[in-house]
Amino acid sequence: MKSPSRLEMRFARIWRLLDGPELEREFRFHPIRKWKSDFAHLPSRTLIEIEGGIWIRGRHTSPRGFAADAEKYLEATLDGWRVVRLVDGQLVAATLSRMISAIRSQWKTTSTP
Repeated sequence: MKSPSRLEMRFARIWRLLDGPELEREFRFHPIRKWKSDFAHLPSRTLIEIEGGIWIRGRHTSPRGFAADAEKYLEATLDGWRVVRLVDGQLVAATLSRMISAIRSQWKTTSTP
């Protein structure tokens, strides 16, 4: 398992402070490809991706990186996962509180992958 980034640690800290439901870290969601999500809430089939490096022209904003991410997110969606992408400005209590509420209410399911 890779070391969490600064943004992933910030997300996890706020999520815990808000008493968010348990998340799997570095969850491998695809049966063939080695794709992993930063975090996953398995009961609601929600993948959470923390998108770093957007202001410094990191991997997520290069043409090749953007295309690879689009392929990964499409496959996750086609396999029945909800994909939530968050950037640094969204890693605040107000936004994460709304996500937690959504997971606990309208996104809640009884099936697990």
